[in-house]
Amino acid sequence: MTGTGQARPDAASRTTLGKAADENFPVAPFFLPRAWRDDLMAVYGFARLVDDIGDGDLAPGGADARHLGVPPERAGDRLAMLDAFEADLLRVFDPADCPPRHPLLRALGPTVERCGLPREPFLGLVAANRQDQLVRRYETYDDLLAYCELSANPVGRLVLGITGTATPERLLRSDEICTALQIVEHLQDVAEDLAADRIYLPAEDLKRFHVTEDDLARPTAGASVRALIAFEADRARTLLDAGAPLVGSVHGRLRLLLAGFTAGGHAALDAIAAAGFDVLPGPPKATKPSLMRRAGTVLLAARREG
Repeated sequence: MTGTGQARPDAASRTTLGKAADENFPVAPFFLPRAWRDDLMAVYGFARLVDDIGDGDLAPGGADARHLGVPPERAGDRLAMLDAFEADLLRVFDPADCPPRHPLLRALGPTVERCGLPREPFLGLVAANRQDQLVRRYETYDDLLAYCELSANPVGRLVLGITGTATPERLLRSDEICTALQIVEHLQDVAEDLAADRIYLPAEDLKRFHVTEDDLARPTAGASVRALIAFEADRARTLLDAGAPLVGSVHGRLRLLLAGFTAGGHAALDAIAAAGFDVLPGPPKATKPSLMRRAGTVLLAARREG
């Protein structure tokens, strides 16, 4: 693949990239090699932009729509924007006739070429955001896992691709960790998601714990909601534990990065538990001491396994 070039980000793209500082986990921490940090930020720019399109949270001014060739009158049509974005993404993988239009996708091109990244994880993230426009409820836990396969697992697969460490076993463990982190985020954001008319708690589980949508709309959680959140949190913790061998299977600075992701999930679950599993007043957030303790525990276990 040739001809993608390195794009200079415009103001809208800088706004998108600037959101990295607000993420739950460091996107490209300082201790990583510079090449990895650059490639991780290129992938982050893609992932953040597609999520912003799906959430209707783009930078003001309409620059992203103009880059993607979407008329101003359709810039608020999220499905139209996602379709245009996907078409521009495909130009990253076949730029000979027409290189990508959006600066963040032009910046992604060298990373894709250098690391040999496949298109499937990128297309999965687009599909997840398209699904968010069409699906507002999930009937079963398996349905939710299928959504996480699109919305979360591609991120870990891309990290392993960038670092040249992907193997079938590592991909499996990465999927478990990423799915867990997605579930944790859903638990933290129950109230926010409901305000957007989305519920990621499986309907079968709501029925099992006798929880109604009205219960989720209350300022604080009753006993049944707390029991439901505790149940889903235990599922996420089990997935994190299942994926933990991934950390011990790699070495050096990559081990630190993956330990940070895993520890962040555990620390967020600790915060949810500390709140008595009442997530309705707002998302419980992990404290720095809790995160550091969890990181130490994860690294110690990885050292024993390694």
